[in-house]
Amino acid sequence: MLINTLKLAGKKVYSINLDPAIYKLSFTPNIDIRDSVDYKALMSKYTLGPNGGIMTALNLFATQFDQVIKLLAKKPDLDFILIDTPGQIEVFTWSASGQIISDSLACTYPTVITYIADTVRSQSVTTFMSNMLYALSIMYKTKLPLLIAFNKIDFTPHSFAIEWIKDFEAFEVNFIIRNRMQ
Repeated sequence: MLINTLKLAGKKVYSINLDPAIYKLSFTPNIDIRDSVDYKALMSKYTLGPNGGIMTALNLFATQFDQVIKLLAKKPDLDFILIDTPGQIEVFTWSASGQIISDSLACTYPTVITYIADTVRSQSVTTFMSNMLYALSIMYKTKLPLLIAFNKIDFTPHSFAIEWIKDFEAFEVNFIIRNRMQ
């Protein structure tokens, strides 16, 4: 959705998919990890579970990430490079491959991490706080600017989240009320 919106605005966007386990993408990436690493074959060959397969695929891809950087360097007129990573925080953020990829990009390009929070689930104060702590842990780990984006706002307004971010007392009151109801 973001890629299409940027392109419609006349921006030159280059997209990279780093999720080897995704079945179907809503965009056609310029670079796709699935073209060079077979996630299911890795799982089978090394008797791995889903997260182990994703991590192994990312580790293999990261060993050649310098080639991605060289390819990007040949496209100097880009406005944005968007990278879709696996949704599991531990698989990308806390892995060696995630750090290699993030550091490589940050050394070469202005880089901002975007943490996508599920708005519907974040209505729960516990899930909201977990999302904020996850986002902070990513910012701390990468030492890069971080943007928190709430998705699905066409289904659920995100005004509660903005209020809770701006006013801790509003969050605290909501937390106390919800805990008393349980």
